[in-house]
Amino acid sequence: MRSDNVKKGVPAAPNRSLFYALGYTKEELERPLIGVVCSYNEIVPGHMNLDKIAEAVKAGVRAAGGTPVEFPAIAVCDGIAMGHVGMKYSLVTRDLIADSTEAMAMAHQFDGLVMIPNCDKNVPGLLMAAARVNIPTIFCSGGPMLAGHLTDGRRTCLSHMFEAVGSYYAGKLDEAGVEEYERNACPTCGSCSGMYTANSMNCLTEAIGMALKGNGTIPAVYSARLRLAKHTGMQIMELVKRDIKPRDIMTEAAFHNADTVDMALGCSTNTMLHLPAIAHECGIELSLDMSNEISSRTPNLCHLAPAGETYMEDLDRAGGVHAVMAELKQKGLLDTGVLTVTGKTLEENLEGVVNRDPELIRPIDRPYSADGGIAVLKGNLAPEGCVVKRSAVAPEMMSHTGPARVFDSEDDAIQAIYDGKIVPGDVVIIRYEGPKGGPGMREMLNPTSAIVGMGLGSSVALITDGRFSGATRGAAIGHVSPEAALGGPIAFVEEGDLVCIDIPSCKIEVRVDEAVLAARKAAWTCPEPRIKTGYLARYAKQVSSAARGAVLE
Repeated sequence: MRSDNVKKGVPAAPNRSLFYALGYTKEELERPLIGVVCSYNEIVPGHMNLDKIAEAVKAGVRAAGGTPVEFPAIAVCDGIAMGHVGMKYSLVTRDLIADSTEAMAMAHQFDGLVMIPNCDKNVPGLLMAAARVNIPTIFCSGGPMLAGHLTDGRRTCLSHMFEAVGSYYAGKLDEAGVEEYERNACPTCGSCSGMYTANSMNCLTEAIGMALKGNGTIPAVYSARLRLAKHTGMQIMELVKRDIKPRDIMTEAAFHNADTVDMALGCSTNTMLHLPAIAHECGIELSLDMSNEISSRTPNLCHLAPAGETYMEDLDRAGGVHAVMAELKQKGLLDTGVLTVTGKTLEENLEGVVNRDPELIRPIDRPYSADGGIAVLKGNLAPEGCVVKRSAVAPEMMSHTGPARVFDSEDDAIQAIYDGKIVPGDVVIIRYEGPKGGPGMREMLNPTSAIVGMGLGSSVALITDGRFSGATRGAAIGHVSPEAALGGPIAFVEEGDLVCIDIPSCKIEVRVDEAVLAARKAAWTCPEPRIKTGYLARYAKQVSSAARGAVLE
């Protein structure tokens, strides 16, 4: 066993003495040591139940003959971090989580790992760590939140809460109305109830083969989640016995499967940051062009919030991620020969799986659209690409041309929206919010929600070198690359320039003569960094323009 390095022989006697100090018995040390990486904390609603998930996982490990050893991973609540300097620290925690988990796993020589994440950055962060350490590993998330209910019977969720703020500033909702939303939008523990980034990544963890069936969709408050955790604890022992490792599962074909499921589900645009970063740790390079190619042949089968009015609990009742994959399999869109943490192939896992609600998971021959839920656009405004959640864009905004309204920070843009300075037809440009320019690549849920709440969601577009929350809807185009701080063309757009967005053709351009753009570039100087000391300042110096979302060089 790998853990023999810290358990066996006279040279390991000092190590054993420290295990005895922890209360472990000789019998426990004779079994495989399983690290249980738990992201429990008391600030993230998606993580407040993870202590119970960890206990269930540990029970499963013990039942299957292993010795569980729990240690923590950090996590940020993006909703609480939103709208202030805290959001600059969200994306960078992905790398901190990967680094610290790698350090713990290597320092203590575990035989296997069970990862217990739930929210936006610690799911991909732990997947990155799993790929780096490459010992038998399995995931069990904390599960999604249930949808809320307003007093008039309408269901609601966090994205509605943000949009309610915009409605208040537009005079469409009073303070009592805002308070009703805030008391009902998030009724239980769990990752927020729509197909936002956390649930997107938990679903894709299942799709890529690193978690058991139901990982992405079983609600946090259901006892089935505890049973899943126990089975996960049991299954890690089988993976250790068979020496099945993450890189045996997370192959190039598995990532293509995950990208395909991503398009069918209509996941968050942040998956376009996280999947390449995870693949990079596996020695696999994913391109945005590949994502567009997959999207062009993958129909969009689901319209969960924010794209529609259904939620994760509904997807679970319909059969979950595996039911979506069963639909995709009918058209040969998945490689079903890939290995998964069940120890079986995807083909074997899909045997007997049925779509229990063809209205929620559209049949493969009756999709919402023939193309996938995400599109990558390119043009002279974004030569290296930018990303839009196509499934959440109103039909009338799929092609849009309008004058640029240019802001050098998210905060200035939000103030202009609330002050009524943005009008139908405008294209809001928010720049210097990328990985280096932010620094930290803030999530732009506040300005997009303000636009929707003000009643401008079907007439105003927003483009940024920052990124968007999975809760964003409307013509919100993010991840513009190269970012402004690296001299990307978005830095040279001026107030009033005509910007043309053509999502069906995957094009985005500013209608300015190339010679004029070149002259603007020659006269451009990068602004002083907003944060000059601390972790973010060091991070900004290391960010690679080609890393697509903060993979450090």
